[in-house]
Parts: sequence; structure tokens; C-alpha cells
Amino acid sequence: MTAVPSVLAPYVTSLVAYDIDLGRPGVHRGLPSTSLTLVLPMGEPLDVGWADGRGRGSRWTTVSGLHPGPAAIHHDGRQRGIQLDLTTAGARALLGVPAAELSGELLTLDDVAPSLAGLAELPGRLHGLAPRDGVGVVVSALTWALARHGAARPQAEVGRALARLTRGAAVAAVAEEVGYSRRRLSTLVRQETGLGPKAYQRVARFEASRALLGRRPLATVAAECGYADQAHLARDWSELAGCSPTTWLREEFPFLQDPGALEAPG
Repeated sequence: MTAVPSVLAPYVTSLVAYDIDLGRPGVHRGLPSTSLTLVLPMGEPLDVGWADGRGRGSRWTTVSGLHPGPAAIHHDGRQRGIQLDLTTAGARALLGVPAAELSGELLTLDDVAPSLAGLAELPGRLHGLAPRDGVGVVVSALTWALARHGAARPQAEVGRALARLTRGAAVAAVAEEVGYSRRRLSTLVRQETGLGPKAYQRVARFEASRALLGRRPLATVAAECGYADQAHLARDWSELAGCSPTTWLREEFPFLQDPGALEAPG
């Protein structure tokens, strides 16, 4: 992971240049998260669509909004490029559109920001470069886009509400804390993210569990992330990732000899 320049830090939570030899063709799962994703493949376009086949196509840029389901990234055994995770404020500050407009979508930069030539030209500017050498090009283009759009933040109350929802607070308690009715809170959260409060909270809980998988037994992960029990965790993974936690571990970390051993506390 590459350090994000301070000017972009409120809008970019992760910046990764990757060059991975997976040995054989396959399908990588693009999992739900509370961030938007911008992928700039290098060498070959990204073959991506939703897990059920909707929206599949080869793209030199891919922008995906918040989504409560998996994407499927088809590859020939090697993946090269640069991936960025954007905050909801980053959608407005860098792409010039509200994150809610991108929710559940797989689009290109041409679709999202056709007037921003500095971004749309990125594939050509990255051509022939190694991924880590392209990071500076990407940072320069995003800094230019930020200067064009200006700083962006969610309303203070909405920002606090999202932080509290991410930490697992009840929707009613969050609404009372920020001084809104549940209905008004739901409207504002949906306008900011494209998801309602409960759906956003579910994705946040799932994201937290993903960060702990392989480090703790599944029952412990379930308890620490706010699931009722391990079975609840497994159901959420089946619906949001299209697989069980142990299947995902085997796919992402094949060197882990027995992920099934993590299913019960040791």
C-alpha cells in the first residue's frame, strides 16, 4: 500500500499499486465495503461485472459505488494496475458526483466524469509504465481534479451518524444523538452513500469482519464485529460475498493450510 498525500487523505483511504502473478486464470471477488473503488488496470483492461453476470465488460477504468453484493473480476492469471478506495466525500471532490449516484454501479471514468479530461486520459498516460511508477501520475491527476471541484465534506451530523453506524450503534440511537428523526436520518444517509442506514451498517460490519478473518477464530470474529453468532456471520457472508468466510480465505490466501481450523475457538 502506498502512502496517500495529505491533500488527498480526506478523500482516498487506500492507494495500492499491484502486480500479481496468480499462476492460472480465475475470478477474484470484489467485496462490498463502505468505500467507493476506482481501478486503473495496466497491461490489459479489467474484465469485471456483478457476480450474477450483470454489467460485465472489459474496461480501462472502473468506478464502483457502494454495493451490497459481490463483483466478479475475471483474470488470465496476472493482475496489474492501481486501485484506490474513495470516501463518499471523495466522489464529490475528485469525480464531481455524489456517491449516491454511483451506488450499485460499475462505470468508467468516461461515464462518471466525461468533462474531466485529466482523469479520462489516465489509461493513456499510464500505458507502458510499471504500476508503482504510475502512482505519481494518478496522484497528480486526482490533485488536479480536487483543485477543480474544491474540498467536500458530508454534513457534520451525517458524518457523525456514519461513524456511529460503522461502530454498530442502533439506528434509533444514532438518530437521537444527531437530532434527526429516523426517517430524516435515513434520507440523509441514503443521499450521502446510496444505502440506507441499516444496509450501510451491514456493509460496515461485514467489512470489519473481513479485516479479522484469518487472524481470529470465526466465533470470535462474529462476537467482535457485532453478529449474533457465527451462523449469523456465515449468512451475511453468503449473501454479501457469495461464499463462506473459509472459501474466501482459501481463494485469497491459498497458503493458509487449514482455514477451517479457524471456525472454532482454539
